[in-house]
Amino acid sequence: VTVSQPPAAILPGTSLVREYSLFFGPKQPELLSAVGSQLDRSIDLGYSWIAPLTRVFIWMLKACYSVIPNYGVAIIMLTVLVRLVTAPLAARQMKSMKRMSELQPKLKELQEKHKDDKQAQSQEMMKLYREAGVNPLGGCFPILLQFPVFIGLYYALQSSPDLRQAPFMLWIDDLSRPETLFTIPGVGWPVRVLPILMSLSMVLQQKMTPTTSMDPTQARTMMIVMPVMFFFMFYGFPSGLVLYWFVSNLLAIAQQAWLNRQMAPRPA
Repeated sequence: VTVSQPPAAILPGTSLVREYSLFFGPKQPELLSAVGSQLDRSIDLGYSWIAPLTRVFIWMLKACYSVIPNYGVAIIMLTVLVRLVTAPLAARQMKSMKRMSELQPKLKELQEKHKDDKQAQSQEMMKLYREAGVNPLGGCFPILLQFPVFIGLYYALQSSPDLRQAPFMLWIDDLSRPETLFTIPGVGWPVRVLPILMSLSMVLQQKMTPTTSMDPTQARTMMIVMPVMFFFMFYGFPSGLVLYWFVSNLLAIAQQAWLNRQMAPRPA
């Protein structure tokens, strides 16, 4: 921390007194607001446009904790509530991707038929979309709407001082830090269960998600690359954040399984 003041000339026989006020304590919004001097702005709530949403999630997290005084359970409850609110958007996205995957054989036929005429190819593809009642961008728009929710939750879990030294269960004794089941002797590498479970849930989720225009080989590669990338990225994250993402993946898998069953062709 650096404290600086502009230089001031001190004439002979004069003196200059400067006073500083320091605050030592947790970044509780009510405490910082009581101190004043805009200390509440020291809490990282994300970008200005996402800060109101972050405050809402922090309030919801405390409300869940008041029901069951365990912040791990509170994170699970908050994840379920957020998934319930965003379920219609997620369902639209999943249904759109399912319909797009069903159109892939016809789309490939059109691409082969009009491979030398891109304009005719585009017109025929749009005609096919209209006849099938499918919007090719329908799977992207719901994802974009869910981004602010995920970002707000990220900052809410990251900036909440209540998670500091807050235990969940078993070896997860501090939700503000990465959990460690044990450390491999001689290597010093900590073994963390939540990132492993989260990565496996991502593999299952991608396996259940219908592919659209992606090449099968590329889809299989992404099924490996994405979970591995998220595994190393989340390995150093606080266990509260990893717990949220893992539970969110499980709920998405359950919703995808239900939608797949609903959209499966009925037997004659």
